[in-house]
Amino acid sequence: MSETSVLERPVDLRSDKPAVDSPEHIVEVISDSGEGAQRCGQSLAAIAARSGNGIWTVEIIPAEIQPPARSVAGASGIRIRIGSKRVTNGGDQTDLVVAFNEQVLLGRVKAGELKKGATIILESMWREHADPAIAASYASTVTALREGGFHLIEAPLERECRKLVADARKGKNMFVLGMLCSIYSLDLGLARAQIALIFGKKDEKVIASNVKLMEAGFAWAEQQLDFKYRIPAAKITEPQVVVSGNTAIALGVLASGMDICAMYPITPATSASHYLSECFEKVGGLVHQAEDEIAACAFAIGASYAGRCAVTITSGPGYSLKQEGIGLAVMAEIPLVIVNVQRGGPSTGQPTKVEQGDLLTSIYGSHGDAPKVVMAVSSIEDCFYSMITARKIAETFNMVVVVLSDASLSTAQQPFARPQFSEEWLAPPIDQSPVPEGAKPYDWDPVTGIARRFVPGQPGGMHTITGLAHDRMSKVAYDPSINEEGLRMRSLKLATLARTLKPPPVYGADEGDLLLVGWGSTQGVIEEAVDRLRAKGHAVSSLHLRFLQPMASGIKPILQRFRQVMTIEGNWSDRLEDEVIDDDNRRYSALAMMLRARTLVDVDCWSESRGQPIKPGSVVEVALKKLQHKD
Repeated sequence: MSETSVLERPVDLRSDKPAVDSPEHIVEVISDSGEGAQRCGQSLAAIAARSGNGIWTVEIIPAEIQPPARSVAGASGIRIRIGSKRVTNGGDQTDLVVAFNEQVLLGRVKAGELKKGATIILESMWREHADPAIAASYASTVTALREGGFHLIEAPLERECRKLVADARKGKNMFVLGMLCSIYSLDLGLARAQIALIFGKKDEKVIASNVKLMEAGFAWAEQQLDFKYRIPAAKITEPQVVVSGNTAIALGVLASGMDICAMYPITPATSASHYLSECFEKVGGLVHQAEDEIAACAFAIGASYAGRCAVTITSGPGYSLKQEGIGLAVMAEIPLVIVNVQRGGPSTGQPTKVEQGDLLTSIYGSHGDAPKVVMAVSSIEDCFYSMITARKIAETFNMVVVVLSDASLSTAQQPFARPQFSEEWLAPPIDQSPVPEGAKPYDWDPVTGIARRFVPGQPGGMHTITGLAHDRMSKVAYDPSINEEGLRMRSLKLATLARTLKPPPVYGADEGDLLLVGWGSTQGVIEEAVDRLRAKGHAVSSLHLRFLQPMASGIKPILQRFRQVMTIEGNWSDRLEDEVIDDDNRRYSALAMMLRARTLVDVDCWSESRGQPIKPGSVVEVALKKLQHKD
């Protein structure tokens, strides 16, 4: 069978079943690990995006690498939010879920992730399982879910797939993809093209087999299900890309002109460097996998010292291990970009779960005073453009720039306008002209603190570099006044950058009863909550910070224009309802602490550390409670 016959044959499998229009739906596909639920959901999202729908995906990743099969805690899968307009977050509770067994389904039900009355399509093979305990567990779960108000449909996925393939485990996900394309009235041609794309490196038989499975699932849903939805799609007027946050970071590294990526594998950051490893060398770049995180940081620093611009990509535990190396880069004033894809902590914590727990350690987590630029990405698109900004800042100021992402953005997918390359993305070439006689390696500008970057091998640029405190000639500084001069100059660079930053725009009215302040991946969630609250007549706005160190000037006057201010964050803060907690001993969330210290404004906080992305409905609920207080 030729590729053309597989992808372009005029097969119409649709019934005359009417579709119900809906502005959006949240779908989940969950299974045991290795059954392809994530690939199924990613493909559905890509098809919907190419149809003109807004999409956002959230991967459901078990804490263990290989959790036991049929375990409540072992659910592996994906959530897909499909909307008629741009989607900026994973939304609230799920409308429809396809589950490959009842145990992984129970995990989602117990977590409260399903909407009351949600539709559940459940693999039925377990009802007649040879193990009586499994069959009984399945039957009792089905009964309980139906009694709980869920619309549960038993579907013979295994049996139907075995009509086409010997190993249903390797084809069930494509069958489900076809079912979902039918349920959401998506184009079969786009589905066939998506399968050809994801299996592009396989032979033609693999593509053909998966297309048949998808079509069989589509036909089954058309014939067996009595419901169908259509989510109206916007007309696409410009080319778009649909990628994950980590892929967007990797593409940003490419677009910025960086040369070196040094890394050691760590969840959830690794896929960014994996993507780079597939294409970086084609444009003259290099991905170096070091023996550990410390070595990766040292390699990147060495590359930047030699005149390249390097990035090292890691997550929280890796960032901790890099701290001494980061201090070296600060002291030596070597440009370095660090990406920290945050995850649950402390220690090994929860590698597959979401948290915004590394803000304070990114800013202050070094011995001594080690000023670094810290910025946080807020969307998939921002993941791309922030890497360009980070490289420019690192090389302009000879500083360490930390870019904070998190597990929520790392695997999420969102369409955005295809970037059009601009020469302005690239930092100017490093000045390697001969050094004038008498020039000093650290000839700090008295106003900005910036000094010319010396590169090894540059005529007249020979100098000694160590991690010890140094003077303008790069000599070890034993004199306290000389050491203090270095501290002052390195701090001036932060202040100089701050003078170039504009205060972030307020989302909503410029004044009101409540201002919600966030950073990083919570932007879409917070702004959707603000929209809902304003639609109900509440004077609520939001402010989202991209630069955390330095912060832009003008933030304090913004906060003062609102009766109450509260941060929304994915890290820990104490709750006043706990008996031992009061205003004197309460631990505030990270951004709240910083804003209170910086502005002397009474900034309250609400945070959540459940390992899942914050939901807009949760923010609405918290904001309404805050509005009830007349403080």
